[in-house]
Amino acid sequence: MKHWPTLLSKVTGLCLTLVLTLAALSDIQAPVLASSVADVDVAVIEHLRVSVPKDSRDQWLAAERGSWEPWLQQQQGFLGRDVLWDPSTEEGVLMIRWSSREAWKAIPFDQVLTVQDRFEQLARQETGQRQGNPFPLVFEGELLPQ
Repeated sequence: MKHWPTLLSKVTGLCLTLVLTLAALSDIQAPVLASSVADVDVAVIEHLRVSVPKDSRDQWLAAERGSWEPWLQQQQGFLGRDVLWDPSTEEGVLMIRWSSREAWKAIPFDQVLTVQDRFEQLARQETGQRQGNPFPLVFEGELLPQ
């Protein structure tokens, strides 16, 4: 785990290089390059950040594995996700890849709430917290591949 800052730095550098390269290309060339790099047609990336204290990372990951991970794998349009941790802000970062914005947004909100309730229940069990969400959402957004 002590290698995370180095790995994160390398990944960030690679992503920045890719973004700068794509920015230099015309609008016609950029989508072709983006799809050939990923080998998957990702239309949109759901970007989430949650508060995860350093000493609670394992508990957060266990709650994710027991709730969101299996549920997402069953959703139409779900292509995969990256689960990261930012030590400078003590936040979990989730990058969830979808085949289309329509597939992502077509998921009924009550299903999302049910999975969130399950996540919070598992998180409380893991952390020993009696109520509330041990890992609250601090940011929600979407990114578009270029």
